[in-house]
Amino acid sequence: MSLSTLSIRRPVFTIVINLVIVLFGIIGYTYLGVREFPSIDPAQISVRTNYTGANADIIESQITEPLEKAINSIDGIRNITSSSNQGSSNITIEFKLEKNLEEAANDVRDKVSQAVRSLPQDIDAPPVVSKADADSEPIITMTVQSDTKDALALSDYAENVIAERLQTIPGVSSVQIWGQKKYAMRLWVDPVKLASYGVTVSDVRTALEKQNVELPSGKLTGANTELTVKTMGNLSEAEQFNNIVILADGEKTVKFSDIGRAELGPENLETKMSESGLPMVGLAIIPQPGTNYIDIANDFYEQYDQLKKSLPGDIKLNIAIDNSVFIKKSVVEVAETLGIALILVILIIYLFFRDWAIAFRPLIDIPVSLIATFFIMYLCGFSVNVLTLLAIVLATGLVVDDGIVVTENIFKKVEEGMSPIEAAIKGSNEIFMAVISISITLAAVFLPIIFLEGFVGRLFREFGVVIGAAVLISAFVSLSLTPMLNAYLMKGGEQKKSKFYNLTEPYFVRMNQGYAASLANFMKRKWISFPIIIGCIGLIVLFFKILPKETAPYDDRSFIGVNVTTPEGATYDYTDRFMQELTQLINDSIPEKKVSLVITSPGFGSSSVNSGRIRIALTEPGERERSQKEIAADLTKWTKKYSEAKTNVSEQPTIAVNRRGGMPIQYIIQAPNFEKLREKIPQFMDLANQNETFSNVDVNLKFNKPEINVTIDREKAESLGISVLDVAQTLQLSLSGQRFGYFMRNGKQYQVIGQFDEKDRSAPLDLTSMFVKNNKGQLIQLDNVIKTEEKSSPPQLYHNNRYLSATISAGLAPGKVSVMA
Repeated sequence: MSLSTLSIRRPVFTIVINLVIVLFGIIGYTYLGVREFPSIDPAQISVRTNYTGANADIIESQITEPLEKAINSIDGIRNITSSSNQGSSNITIEFKLEKNLEEAANDVRDKVSQAVRSLPQDIDAPPVVSKADADSEPIITMTVQSDTKDALALSDYAENVIAERLQTIPGVSSVQIWGQKKYAMRLWVDPVKLASYGVTVSDVRTALEKQNVELPSGKLTGANTELTVKTMGNLSEAEQFNNIVILADGEKTVKFSDIGRAELGPENLETKMSESGLPMVGLAIIPQPGTNYIDIANDFYEQYDQLKKSLPGDIKLNIAIDNSVFIKKSVVEVAETLGIALILVILIIYLFFRDWAIAFRPLIDIPVSLIATFFIMYLCGFSVNVLTLLAIVLATGLVVDDGIVVTENIFKKVEEGMSPIEAAIKGSNEIFMAVISISITLAAVFLPIIFLEGFVGRLFREFGVVIGAAVLISAFVSLSLTPMLNAYLMKGGEQKKSKFYNLTEPYFVRMNQGYAASLANFMKRKWISFPIIIGCIGLIVLFFKILPKETAPYDDRSFIGVNVTTPEGATYDYTDRFMQELTQLINDSIPEKKVSLVITSPGFGSSSVNSGRIRIALTEPGERERSQKEIAADLTKWTKKYSEAKTNVSEQPTIAVNRRGGMPIQYIIQAPNFEKLREKIPQFMDLANQNETFSNVDVNLKFNKPEINVTIDREKAESLGISVLDVAQTLQLSLSGQRFGYFMRNGKQYQVIGQFDEKDRSAPLDLTSMFVKNNKGQLIQLDNVIKTEEKSSPPQLYHNNRYLSATISAGLAPGKVSVMA
């Protein structure tokens, strides 16, 4: 007994089976997440280490290299890239697509913990391992501002209240605080007063270490009472730090206030964020690779509503940029297309059957097959996204084919005089193998996509599986439910024709006659088919070659990014002045701007004091005359006129691993040493700049950062009783903004930072005003034992898969798209 015969003879059983299929599909749908595209982000782990005051060479050799060597032995790594910057090392490990994110993070943490012993002992803190690239684009950016609180208090509230609550959202890798001014106790040291009192910067740090401590003191235990002893040795106020005794030799007592001043200030003096010129703090939500952005956004807005209710009256929150809005719109638009497709399929089936009673039966295949597909998606771990919805839109026309064929054959048998049940059994059995072959053929076209490897395979796997599953399910439905419905709902005998049927029948008769005549004429000249086939193949090859190729066209997401780099060696003040000038240009020239977040020296990723970022949110496409692409092109043209800095205007790619913006074309050059790179990079840049396809060609590795090399006369230093360590520590403590210790404020721990005032470290000549103590306690001026030489060096050093590397990036000229090799 065939499936169709069983279904006709057991109608209740057939209805129950199909209802169960629909029920499982509905249940599966409730568990599906919503994304713009399938999860194609590989597991990506970032390792960041800070070493205040160290230049790129020291960071590269003492931190980046040992960490990379340890990490490189982890299984499943696809790519390792790193940047060694002034004061920080950032390593990004990209794993193969099949690698689990949590497993990858744990493997990296294990290797990093083993390598910590190889790192300098005075690094700011152990390396931080996070489950995302430090330069990843945020999905939501929120601003925090206040009319009464200063930047320090506002940053403190943002970090300790708002960010801590947002960090608990599932799928959030980190919450970056843009423009953060974190509390710190700044110890500004005067080198002239130091020398006059016969003390050094090392004496200041030693005194602080002895007088700013809090050690466990034990307890007192009596007959009936036990008391915990707490020694109040920590300092917390600026006045207390000013009163620290640096030197007491019986004749004189030197306090810190005698040789400098202590004040509560920001830990990072060289960062700032503003929106259209108004200072504020921003919180950026960085997602983990592969997470559901819609779920993160929904959880964020729940937290956002609760935060607004509990905020102090003088603090205002505002959503500046929300990239998840476009994702939701994309999914909704495809869902609308699905609705339109359903309506069109229904109308077309009715137009050909011209009887609602008959057309209704094959239409049942559509909801049953498509709803059941959601359960397959749930079993496979898929999500509702643009490609899976596109597959369902395409499947809408495919799944109804089987039902139409079965219904038409049964209807033909009824017209020949059979009873509906007999016609259903015979008609469905006749067409059984044809339906199976059609469905398997269609599935065989799409299912092999699951065997594709890499980025493309991961991207289109869900698309192929959804179409294949929908077609196979429709075969089952058309051979079970459709025959049963026709058997019991179709009327026997001669079918009564509707007025619409009689009106349109002459048209269908003429169409059949015309097709039969044209087919008969073509069969008399069968040889014509071969030139037609050859011509079609030729046109396919021709158009494949001449048509431009790219992964996906850029969508108008109402978002533009601008990255700014001022000349190497430029100060923070220089960069900030240029950012203000650029802000004025944007405010005056882009009326479509909704929000522009301007960050000078962001302080995350590979940023430095000579860098800045601008994130521009535009009004909705329907509310403006210019498109996002036109605005970006105009902004690129305007910014090229500025010679003070290099700017890169970018749009966010439609489909990109990890959703990062930036230039679409990148070449990586590797060499055994940086001298070889220095030789080859200019040659490559000349060729790239001459190519009309590219615009905004830039290279990340530069060799133009001014640097002072300090050489110690070892013999002379030894004769004066000075060690190399004494000289190096004096320079480090005086110039680098080194951490001298910690202090407590409102139950939180913050850094104590010592440094010469800016006016005392503004020129190479200031090195001569520093003194170091010899082994007899005498002060020796540094210019007696050191020589200085000005040179240029790379501000950042880069590795790619452990090789020394440079990355050349380029934008595409107007009208150009990336061409596949």
